[in-house]
Amino acid sequence: MKITPTALRGVLLLEPDVFADERGFFLETWNAARYRSAGVDVDFVQANQARSRRGVLRGLHFQVGRPQAKLVHVVAGEIFDVAVDVRRGSETFGRWVGASLSAENHRQLYVPAGFAHGYFVTSDGADVCYLCSDTYWPAGDRGVRWDDPALAIAWPPGEKLLSAKDRALPLVADAPELPT
Repeated sequence: MKITPTALRGVLLLEPDVFADERGFFLETWNAARYRSAGVDVDFVQANQARSRRGVLRGLHFQVGRPQAKLVHVVAGEIFDVAVDVRRGSETFGRWVGASLSAENHRQLYVPAGFAHGYFVTSDGADVCYLCSDTYWPAGDRGVRWDDPALAIAWPPGEKLLSAKDRALPLVADAPELPT
């Protein structure tokens, strides 16, 4: 497995070994011992899958009280996946990293607890799977605006389709509760 640290400490771009032949391919999307040795020392307790059409932007989400680390990969289509450091007091607060994840490149993005996460679908559709280190807790559900000028995320071009909830998220400066 190839491990690429990003500009945000703890956020990792992972490229599992893919064993391909004329029949197709095989890869491990999670192996606790192997991933721990790569720096992903997390016990995942929930697995999620989301299907979205081109232009859907989901995020930027995080949880307080019961924060979640996430390991994200795509099983169909392609997305631009983003992690944002929203930990007040962090030396990289407000900085982001993004990566193209697709069914073809098999990349994964590890997003530690304390980071907001979101993605934009760049193909006709995408199925996104992610493991979470804690279960979803509605009372701790938080987020910040995808288009916050203070974050200046360089999203790929194209119409952005958001839920009403995501359109109403606050700017980082106005977010009442951020991780520390």
